[in-house]
Amino acid sequence: MEFLKEELFSLKQHGLYRHLNTMDNSQASRTMVNGKECILLSSNNYLGLTEHPELKAAAGEAVSLWGTGAGGSRLITGNFRLHEELEETIAHFKNTEAAIVFNTGYMANIGTITALTGQEDIIFSDELNHASIIDGCRLSQAKTMIYPHKKTGALEELLQQFRGYRRLLIVTDGVFSMDGDLAPLPRLVKLAEKYNALLMVDDAHATGVLGCRGAGSAEHFGLDGKIPIQMGTLSKAIGSAGGYVAGSYDLIDYLRNKARSFIFSTALPPSVIAAALAAFRVLRKNPQIRKQLYMNAQYLRSGLKQMGFTIAAEESPVIPVLIGDANKTVQMAQQLFSLGVFAPGIRPPTVPPGTSRVRVTVMATHTRDDLDKALAAFKQAGQTLGVIY
Repeated sequence: MEFLKEELFSLKQHGLYRHLNTMDNSQASRTMVNGKECILLSSNNYLGLTEHPELKAAAGEAVSLWGTGAGGSRLITGNFRLHEELEETIAHFKNTEAAIVFNTGYMANIGTITALTGQEDIIFSDELNHASIIDGCRLSQAKTMIYPHKKTGALEELLQQFRGYRRLLIVTDGVFSMDGDLAPLPRLVKLAEKYNALLMVDDAHATGVLGCRGAGSAEHFGLDGKIPIQMGTLSKAIGSAGGYVAGSYDLIDYLRNKARSFIFSTALPPSVIAAALAAFRVLRKNPQIRKQLYMNAQYLRSGLKQMGFTIAAEESPVIPVLIGDANKTVQMAQQLFSLGVFAPGIRPPTVPPGTSRVRVTVMATHTRDDLDKALAAFKQAGQTLGVIY
């Protein structure tokens, strides 16, 4: 299979080759990567909850009580009372009638989109949506129209042009994972109502982060009850693992019966479910965690901008530092790592050509000293490579 070597060589030549980095410690603000101590500026562990003692204790207790595995799919032997308690907690958190937990956010998107749409339907998808949404659209076999990023005027033209399909589904990220900007949800809600379309929002990077309680995009924009399909993850700010969909009783009952990624997967283990439940308790008791997250994000973003770096968006704890060239982005990430900061470069196909960036994410648990040292590293690396002057 000589073509494999050729493809790998081409990836390396164009700065698009990827390799695994080894975490030698936990997802803490300072950790060990490839045997080197560094400040972690690339984790989606936004609130630092993977290290929270209440989550650790809950996971350990669940192993003692329930064992290490679920033993089967939810519809056969894997449906623990813990799973149902978590779904009730998520529904309350999202202010919806019900919720369903999937093993991953990827499986939640694929399972939901393919269950709701087919060859007679049409999907309208933002051009910067996550890969799991893109793959769900492809697998559904529905006609898919990609609209320019956040351009609701272009979306409305498409809705007018293709309104004759059986079902119309608008799907968007709530927080776009590589740019950190927010979807124009108030306008999308109005368009969905006007054209009798379903609206689905992927809140993977908004759950636990946006809104006065951390309930996500709908709460942030004051749109409770206006977004019928709300997807999210338990693996980022919630500090555990898994994905979910929240909505009406009928929607959730339908997904239990139709979403293949739910039906044909062994359930998440009790320890994971218990950790997620503990995370929601911590969120309720300690709202200051999210306030600290945004203070840290603002401090780091402001420092980077003052140095002359180009920051793509300013609406979330995702801080994309635009470099442009893929090879230079790799060099920037390598320089940062040599200076004790782990923030990998993001390149095509994850982002469009010419928009490679170092994707920085802060955590509530970063100290001011962490952030100051990170800023010093960015300044030195940026000047060395001619990214800033």
